[in-house]
This record gives sequence, C-alpha cells and structure tokens, in this order.
Amino acid sequence: MNNAIYKSKANVIKAIAHPSRLMMIDALAEGEKCVCELQALVKADMSTVSKHLTIMKNAGLVTDRKEGLKVFYRLRLPCVLRLFDCVDEIIFANNG
Repeated sequence: MNNAIYKSKANVIKAIAHPSRLMMIDALAEGEKCVCELQALVKADMSTVSKHLTIMKNAGLVTDRKEGLKVFYRLRLPCVLRLFDCVDEIIFANNG
C-alpha cells in the first residue's frame, strides 16, 4: 500500500478518536438522528457538536440530510461498528 492509503486510514481513525464522536457513532448505529438529539446525548453546545459532525463527515463516516431547519445524520457505512466490536474485544482482553 502506498503512503496516501495510510494517511487516509489515519484520517478516519482520528475522526473517531474522541469520546463524544464515539457516543454519536454508537447512537447513529440505531438509526438517523437530528443534530439536537446528538447534542443532548453528548451534552455539548451546538458549535462543538457541529465541529465533531463536520470532522466525521469529512472523513466519510456520516452523511446528512436537511429537512426544513433540521439536519439529520446517519452512518454512511455501518461497517465502522465492526471496529467498535474489535476495540471492545481488546478492552475485555486487557481487563479480563
């Protein structure tokens, strides 16, 4: 693999690497959510939530759609959840 592929992989991993983003991805695994629901989930101001969502959207993790004044987000590719399963296994193995 060339260096650009590794940079792209690192970009996706960086986009996941924040507790609030992990919580949002977990919530989006259940289905589409409006920004207001994600804001309530992570208990942060709207600008912070918007920054997190922009990072995840730019990395290709989520996609959005507008409905009137509301913006709804969903996972672009749910395969990211397999990574969550792997991380859970690592945590369990280290603490088990």
